[in-house]
Amino acid sequence: MKHLIYLDYNATTPIAPEVADEMLPYIQAHFGNPSSGYAIGRHNKEAIEKARMQVANLIGATPEEIIFTSGGTESNNHAIRGAVFANQQKGTHIITSAVEHPAVTEVCYYLEKQGYEITWLPVDSFGKVNLADVKKAVRPDTALISIMHANNEVGTIQPIKEIGEIAKTHGVLFHTDAAQSVGKIETNVNKLNVDLLSIAGHKLYAPKGIGSLYIRKGVKFENLIFGAGQERGLRPGTENVPYVVALGKACELAKENLEKNNRHLFQMRQLLLEGLKEKCQTTVKVNADLDNCLPNTLSIAFDGVDAHTLASFVGSGVSFSTGSACHADSVEISPVLNAMNTDRKTAAGTVRISTGKYTTEKEIDHAVEAISTAVNQLSLSK
Repeated sequence: MKHLIYLDYNATTPIAPEVADEMLPYIQAHFGNPSSGYAIGRHNKEAIEKARMQVANLIGATPEEIIFTSGGTESNNHAIRGAVFANQQKGTHIITSAVEHPAVTEVCYYLEKQGYEITWLPVDSFGKVNLADVKKAVRPDTALISIMHANNEVGTIQPIKEIGEIAKTHGVLFHTDAAQSVGKIETNVNKLNVDLLSIAGHKLYAPKGIGSLYIRKGVKFENLIFGAGQERGLRPGTENVPYVVALGKACELAKENLEKNNRHLFQMRQLLLEGLKEKCQTTVKVNADLDNCLPNTLSIAFDGVDAHTLASFVGSGVSFSTGSACHADSVEISPVLNAMNTDRKTAAGTVRISTGKYTTEKEIDHAVEAISTAVNQLSLSK
């Protein structure tokens, strides 16, 4: 292996060459303020509106329902706080799940301190919420439901369409964090029955530091920061034009190549799983239902092998994530695996491997060889 085999696309993606090419002129020549009335300002304003259309087209929205943010974390924060603050007359009860990203859970913890009541829905052993639990949790004072579309650690896809139907029946706003799903699987706001949806650019081959938030037309919503009138006054501040353009291009590419990329991600993941099962001389446990999972995500544990030790054995040749964090005298299991009631031994041995559109069969072959060799050495040494 002469180069890094990158298999952590759920953490971040490289910037696509087409995206870099699209944004470059707006870094170099097109520097005008989009709020200016002269030509170089108007040109950049037009570029922003084109990008807004590209983002909207990917998720089945209209351009006026899209605002640009600094990324998925801001989008989640704004979606939740903007919705509940503007709709306090509905109530102060929020429903979410036990496997959400910190960009959702930390907002909910903050709101708890402000007097909101949070219902944390449990999940099954694959990280999926139960629709009966959602129905049971809804109350007359429920202001918002926020459930992620697909989990960043294990890849489990939630029944968002059905949850959206429940929310609509009870007149409750519904937000989904779609950072991991956009660009990998179909993510259509109308089919999903969502009112708010978050996108993170660096998960779909755009730069870090750019994202967007879908706000369904007619939703009562409050801004979090104050300034001039950019982004309909909901997210004021001079726009980050190069990055907005980049996100637009990334969304355009994602829409054009969705089926092709979906097949490729799935094929690479399957080759990886089959290879590891064939070559590893210990039990390989999959932590998700692969029939209801992102096509690129593989959360697996190797019996008798510690994930952090495995990562150090593989070295800098193959990049992947682990399902636990090591401290001086203990191992902290991820909240997601903990919510799934994964036993500590399995959780400590869990790795997340996520493929991308640039992953090749040759890279998968090398990764299988490197990981299985390390797994076999570690399991035999026990």
